[in-house]
Amino acid sequence: MSRNKTFLALDVGEKRIGVAIGDDAVRIAVAYETIEVDGSEIGRIAKLVVDENIDTIVVGYPRNQSGEPTAQTAYAESFAKQLVDMAPHLEFQDESLTSVLAEQQLKSYGRPYSKGDIDARAAAIILQDYLERH
Repeated sequence: MSRNKTFLALDVGEKRIGVAIGDDAVRIAVAYETIEVDGSEIGRIAKLVVDENIDTIVVGYPRNQSGEPTAQTAYAESFAKQLVDMAPHLEFQDESLTSVLAEQQLKSYGRPYSKGDIDARAAAIILQDYLERH
């Protein structure tokens, strides 16, 4: 019997990286944590990939409202290049409006939340979209 495939999604920003994890059995993405961008982020992601036995890294792919690449798109692509050998697969998933949706969801809970919470929730939305697409 083969094991479930595990996925790590990243909402890559210049200050923080939202992280979510999911698998292909339950097909539910869960906000996992937020990693501060301080020079240790690649090592922390590499450790997560090993610790959680990740098969696929899914990186949020930012675009403007017209669907065209932006400066943030180039940043995400450049960041993803550093991850390419960490897991068997690396893929991009459109992240349009995920931060807006994440903040709306967090507001609906009626509890305080941080920008990091928004980033982790956005990563979960990115991964949920990816899981539903595949």
